[in-house]
Amino acid sequence: MTNTTTHTGLAAAARAAAAYAALTAAHEVGDFIIQRDIDAKEKGNEGGDGAVACARHVASYTATQTLALYAADRYLHLGLDRRRAAAGLAISAITHYVADRCAGHWTNDTDQAPLLVRAAHKAGKGKWLAADHRAGAMLDQAWHRGWIAIAAAVIAHTPARPTR
Repeated sequence: MTNTTTHTGLAAAARAAAAYAALTAAHEVGDFIIQRDIDAKEKGNEGGDGAVACARHVASYTATQTLALYAADRYLHLGLDRRRAAAGLAISAITHYVADRCAGHWTNDTDQAPLLVRAAHKAGKGKWLAADHRAGAMLDQAWHRGWIAIAAAVIAHTPARPTR
């Protein structure tokens, strides 16, 4: 590995760490402070009203992450690519919507349960979900943070430059 490759890798790692920190801080703000009470209550409801509440929450959540990422990029001089930032934010938004449609359904182990709920039960989490009222929220948050890490890696990635 050349010094240029090492430097590029370290720069990408620093960008990923900064992006993860910004996205995670914004996640906490967007998920717990910015989210409207009505959206928190209705986002897991079946049908159009639940989908609209969830979409409204994800829109404000994504706006919060966008502002945090923009501020980190601007003030830390990260040099983030806007297309990669948009792709990372889309990953965070889509996966956030998928998880939040499960709100209030984590103990429902039926064929009509949301996909993530069925997956959690198939993975052996059913007893925990039934016994601990916090388990669904913990799985939800773990899911979000895992995808935020992937989003940060996408945002920070620097394509290989052709050698001369």
